[in-house]
Amino acid sequence: MKIYTKGGDKGQTSLLSGTRLAKYNLRIEAYGTVDELNAFTGYLRDLLVLDDVRETLFLIQNKLFNVGSLLAAEGKEKEYKLNEISEADILKLEQEMDRMDLELPELRNFILPGGHPAVSAAHICRTVCRRAERLAVELAVEHNVNEFIIKYLNRLSDYFFMLSRYISKKLNVNEISWNSGL
Repeated sequence: MKIYTKGGDKGQTSLLSGTRLAKYNLRIEAYGTVDELNAFTGYLRDLLVLDDVRETLFLIQNKLFNVGSLLAAEGKEKEYKLNEISEADILKLEQEMDRMDLELPELRNFILPGGHPAVSAAHICRTVCRRAERLAVELAVEHNVNEFIIKYLNRLSDYFFMLSRYISKKLNVNEISWNSGL
């Protein structure tokens, strides 16, 4: 099977329904950013030796693929038999954050990204996730977007922040506090 179709050579791409949209369309931006987040999440998973986190990141990558598919479905999730994002998915992220928080010192400062490649990658995931969330929120203004997608992305960005702190702790790397006087 050839991967190239030449169908996008004129700046358009197809949704699951076959509807053609400009590659700069908000829906394409939204699920494209989720895809970008998925790639960075895989990169973060590859950087880590923490098996519990690697397993969670693998599950998150699968959920992100679901999110991207749902955004590409134009509200026809049932027609394509796509797996929905649910309250249980959000609860799983919250449970993981609570688990990590038990091992972390109290947060007393704003934290700068850095200190270790995996910590920095977690922060990249956090910021790309925030962008994906903003795009999903904007898309929801005019189109049907399942509320759990937005909640999931919101919680996921929190998860990546907690994960950056957890990685620092587990790898014995000092967190870098923001110095507002510099």
